[in-house]
Amino acid sequence: MSWCYCAKPLTLPLQLHSRASSSSSFHSHVGGVTVTTSTLSLRPSPPLVFTHNLHFQPKIKRASTTIRCASALTPQLKSTLDTVIASNKVVLFMKGTKDFPQCGFSNTVVQILKSLNVPFETLNVLENDMLRQGLKEYSSWPTFPQLYIEGEFFGGCDITVEAYKNGELQELLEKAMLS
Repeated sequence: MSWCYCAKPLTLPLQLHSRASSSSSFHSHVGGVTVTTSTLSLRPSPPLVFTHNLHFQPKIKRASTTIRCASALTPQLKSTLDTVIASNKVVLFMKGTKDFPQCGFSNTVVQILKSLNVPFETLNVLENDMLRQGLKEYSSWPTFPQLYIEGEFFGGCDITVEAYKNGELQELLEKAMLS
């Protein structure tokens, strides 16, 4: 790999202007003593020129180091999640349980599912950090709760609430219960 350093001068018309090129002395009296501040002279200055790097690349080539973060989604966990999701028509991965939600978003989805009289299973992601982290990779969804209907990821709380309000969730769950 070759490194390149491309720079293009960038001239900015920044100048200091004074009404007159003059000198001033400032006097102040502090505790009966007169203090004279140095003379200040303002004159027009030439434009400032800055250099802007269009494509900066480090000049030092470092040895290639690959850092890999261990995936929480192990093959065994993936297989277990596949089985749990395929074995249940409606599964909610949540913080807490349906009888004791430990998060307002999880509670909202539980209340919606209960109001629709839909049988559903829940798994508490707070009980197992590997499950919680692995499920984020599995669904490509970073937050909980996560609702699965007929083996497919449906969404989190906001999506579930919106689908409930517009009737889409009820239709999807009716189809799932009939299949």
